[in-house]
Amino acid sequence: MTRGAKIGAAVAALVVVGLVAVNVVQSKKKKAPAVAVQKVERTDLRSLVTATGKIEAQRKVELSANVMGQIVNLAVREGDTVRRGDFLLQIDQTQRRATALSAEESLKALFFDRDAARAQAEEARKSLERAERSFADQLVPQAEVDRARAAADAAAAQVLAFERRIEQARATLAGARDELSKTKMTAPIDGIVTALPVEEGEIAVIGTMNNPGTKLMTISDMGVVQAVMQVDETDIPNVRVGQTAEVRIDAYGERKFEGVVTEVGSSPIQGLTGAADAAVNFEVKIQLASPPEGIRPGFSCAADILTGTVAGALAIPIQALVVRDKPLAEGEKPAPGAAREEEGVYRFDAAAKRVTFQAVETGMTGETQVEVVAGLAEGQEIVTGPFKALREIADGDAVRREEPKKEGAKKGPGGRG
Repeated sequence: MTRGAKIGAAVAALVVVGLVAVNVVQSKKKKAPAVAVQKVERTDLRSLVTATGKIEAQRKVELSANVMGQIVNLAVREGDTVRRGDFLLQIDQTQRRATALSAEESLKALFFDRDAARAQAEEARKSLERAERSFADQLVPQAEVDRARAAADAAAAQVLAFERRIEQARATLAGARDELSKTKMTAPIDGIVTALPVEEGEIAVIGTMNNPGTKLMTISDMGVVQAVMQVDETDIPNVRVGQTAEVRIDAYGERKFEGVVTEVGSSPIQGLTGAADAAVNFEVKIQLASPPEGIRPGFSCAADILTGTVAGALAIPIQALVVRDKPLAEGEKPAPGAAREEEGVYRFDAAAKRVTFQAVETGMTGETQVEVVAGLAEGQEIVTGPFKALREIADGDAVRREEPKKEGAKKGPGGRG
């Protein structure tokens, strides 16, 4: 073979190799993507709203100072159990005891003054009677009778004035005794002292319009415990009073406590940051049916609120749902206000090994599945993944069924093939 023939043969071989390589690359590009396929089945769905929050007593009392003074006796400590009427603390009452005693003695003095006024009124009445008899016997003139009557009326008015002063003094004494009684504080309810921010010897200050008074302590009735949850605004329309819930308290691990929704907030919770884009949450209260021993206010918790159930629902995995732009005929324009997107799934045609987009109408959403109200029938096969394939395939694309992974394909240490 001549040198020119050899060169020609080499060039031809390179061309063939190049063509083979191009065909291999193109065949790889055209290889249908593998997809996971699942049949549409019926199942029981549960719709849950999950939220986090804190444990609180349903009934608690925050005690503040009603009178100003030094705390001279503090009889409880944080965590103590108290009964209604138990002594809690004493504020110095020296000045108020003196005020009450002064009011009491003033009242007693008024009683003596009233008695003297009554005696004078009685004497004036008798003088009036004598003057009237004397006038009848023509012994004294009319002027004398008039003076006696005026004196009697003045004496009677003096008695009435003392009666009113006595009532005033009684009110002053009642106020002094009431203020004196407020220096001694007793438990208003049965419960546990869950907060005690003061110490013996501190000065308790009453609240004013601009400044709050001294918070002395908080007593919580832990017999009825509730979880106060923060629920996102998108979930609030589904939450109702009376719905059941499962509450998990961090302090008790994975234990679940049954509860019932007792209150759904109507106003959003004020955000801590105040940012305009901050999440909007609403307060939902869940009463625990059987709170555990030793539970304390402030424990962190999470709850699953059961907002709905559907028995035997036609359901598909949530990840199988895709959203696409609605296709329009050539020259067609979307109607004003009409939805430009539609929700659906890709049906799998096993014979043609292709997918077809099927619009669906969904209902209740469960934890991992969503109810299909219209668009699919039980037993139909749909594409459920992977996510990348669902995002890339289109109506009519060729696909291949993803082969399930064989268990035990890999050898473990010391295992057999």
